Amino acid sequence: MLLLLVAGCAVRPDYQRPELELPQAWKESAPRPEPADPWWRVYGDPVLDRLIEEALAGNTDVLMAAARVDEARALLGEVDAARNPQVSANASAGRSQFSTATGLLPPGAPRELSEYRATLGVSYEIDIFGRLRAASDAARAELAASEAVREAVRLALTARVAASYYGLIALDAQVDLTRRAIAIREEALGLQRRRREAGIISDYDLRQLEADTATLRAQLPPLERDREIEEAALSALLGRSPRAVFDDALARAAPAGETVAVAVPDGLPSELLLRRPDLLEAEQRLVASNARVAEARAAYFPSIRLTGFLGGASAELGDLFTGPAGIWNVTAALAQPVYAGGRLDAQRDAALARERALHAQYQGAVRNAFREVRQALAAQARARESFDAQSARVNALRDTLRLARLRYASGLASQLEVLDTERNLVDAHAARIEALRQQRAAVADLYRALGG
Repeated sequence: MLLLLVAGCAVRPDYQRPELELPQAWKESAPRPEPADPWWRVYGDPVLDRLIEEALAGNTDVLMAAARVDEARALLGEVDAARNPQVSANASAGRSQFSTATGLLPPGAPRELSEYRATLGVSYEIDIFGRLRAASDAARAELAASEAVREAVRLALTARVAASYYGLIALDAQVDLTRRAIAIREEALGLQRRRREAGIISDYDLRQLEADTATLRAQLPPLERDREIEEAALSALLGRSPRAVFDDALARAAPAGETVAVAVPDGLPSELLLRRPDLLEAEQRLVASNARVAEARAAYFPSIRLTGFLGGASAELGDLFTGPAGIWNVTAALAQPVYAGGRLDAQRDAALARERALHAQYQGAVRNAFREVRQALAAQARARESFDAQSARVNALRDTLRLARLRYASGLASQLEVLDTERNLVDAHAARIEALRQQRAAVADLYRALGG
């Protein structure tokens, strides 16, 4: 009865998930089906699939996060080991000489003495008040938080690789578009020079066309520079060697001019967001801090330790393992803190303060998650609308350019009108390429915001 009464004082973590005011449309719970394929398969790009697999295998941040998980797992093993009996083997040999001048040495006793000792010791702390269990719970929660960090790093990495890859493809398309426009403009410039020599057009018209061609040519070097920067950044993101980052070119798929269709249901369950890796990490940190509070409270209660040893001790090494040399000891020790100068109170207060801080951090993480989802949903929808509008603009300007050239050939329009239309069409193509890049990047941001 006394043991049951004492065990009732055991300290246990009393963690409860903080209450959150969720959007009304998101409060209904629903089972979340696990995706059959990784999220980036929505692009249907095998080159991107290979690049992401390479990044997950070689990226430095992923490797560091995996190492931290291994460290947390080892620390958990260390904490759990304290809950098990500790066994140690000890052996010693010594020789000593006693003083005959003190009068304490019995007559006939040898002045010099040898002692050999070998024991097997066992110690065990009875965790009645839950201190060791609370420490184990905290370490287990910290391991889960480290695993969540690793998944968050992997998720962020896949989104970054996808966005960088399609940014590189967009720059390729803009470079090709600019080069084609320059080639067309230079061909037209050669024709106009011959017309100027024939006296059909004036110097003003020719110089205007030359200036317009030079303006277009000046746009090419910055695009090529940005492409080199993006390719080097993506190579480093993949975890490639310094030589590969500097020398090797990245493979690209044939550029496709269509957006990625993503169907997101309107009434998403709140559990979908609460399974984001960063939210899992924040909650597990809170669980660990709650267990640390229980551990700090348990320090006020007694600690009970059982120790013992079994072995032999003798003056001669050959007699060490004989029957008369046998020794043993069993000890039960209880230690109750009485006065620690406020150390235990300070440890408890610090644990409570850390729990309050992590509670606020968890609430902030949830707010940030909903903010990111709302922004990602809006960005994905608006980017698709922008791409459709830019596509319609390109189609309209193609017809406009065809009509402008007909009007110029018939003498109904000036060369300036044709140049303006060509310039507008090139700008529209570039804007369409950028809109497509933004839409693809928005898809990656949306999947990252939704936890993959």
